[in-house]
Amino acid sequence: MPDTDTSLRHDLFGRIRRKKERLDAHRPLPESAVRKLREELRLLHTYHSNAIEGNTLTLQETKLVLGEGLTIGGKSVREHLEATNNADAFDLIEAIAKEKREIDHITIQRIHEVVTRGIDVDAGKYRVHNVRITGATKTPPDFSKVYHLIDDLIALLKDKERKEHPIKTATFLHHKLVEIHPFADGNGRVARLLTNLYLMKEGYPPIVLRKEERGKYYHFLHIADEGNLGPFENFIAKSEDESLILYLAIFGDIDELVPLAQLAKVKECPYSPEYLGLRARQGLLDAVKIGRKWYSTRRALVDYIREHAK
Repeated sequence: MPDTDTSLRHDLFGRIRRKKERLDAHRPLPESAVRKLREELRLLHTYHSNAIEGNTLTLQETKLVLGEGLTIGGKSVREHLEATNNADAFDLIEAIAKEKREIDHITIQRIHEVVTRGIDVDAGKYRVHNVRITGATKTPPDFSKVYHLIDDLIALLKDKERKEHPIKTATFLHHKLVEIHPFADGNGRVARLLTNLYLMKEGYPPIVLRKEERGKYYHFLHIADEGNLGPFENFIAKSEDESLILYLAIFGDIDELVPLAQLAKVKECPYSPEYLGLRARQGLLDAVKIGRKWYSTRRALVDYIREHAK
């Protein structure tokens, strides 16, 4: 069976472009609805980014730590700090994106400082020793090269943003930061935040890379290490596509998100919920998974029927 995650989904970037055009047509976005969605994505990013790295706080526990300032019994101080720090860093990148500031050494180190505050004595500082990554086949570059490699990354970033799709550039930024491994700890968290910073700076919603796809995430990074960035670009693009679906859903009507079981009951739908679920998993039906359920829209159904029905 072909791996639907290693090749670009049908017209994925075209679908993203059309969604962004619809979203831009609604600007300025309704403040109250966007605020609620922003808080949800901030929570989800914090929970999943930390969980990818082994933090054991559940989603609900993370919500209590961030929203109520509660201490969760049986969880370490470090895990609580990782939650609050990552959420604070999300606030930071939002502020930087609004100011349209360039990504530079100061930005990268400032994000790391917030992410590892109270955890790492070298918070905000590039590493001054060599490291090995357990299970990795590629050793990070010598610490003496880090500053100049970040210099090169910043220059390449400016060049790419004039030539390439923002999602491709954000993917390149993510992979190169992880590959350089400029900090002793916290590189993955910083890379995911930088990816969102770049996307938001370019007018795209932030994305959530979910812990359930941790294996795919590391697999595609490994493939990128070998010189093929395509599968990782597709992975990031699908996450952006899902975020755009969530943003467009705030306008309701044909873009309202509904469970597939409910979508299968609309009069224009000739398909069962099981069939819609299959097409959603294959990426042929525009859909997003929330919790354990797939959701889609009437617009997505109409588009699917037009493109695929015989």
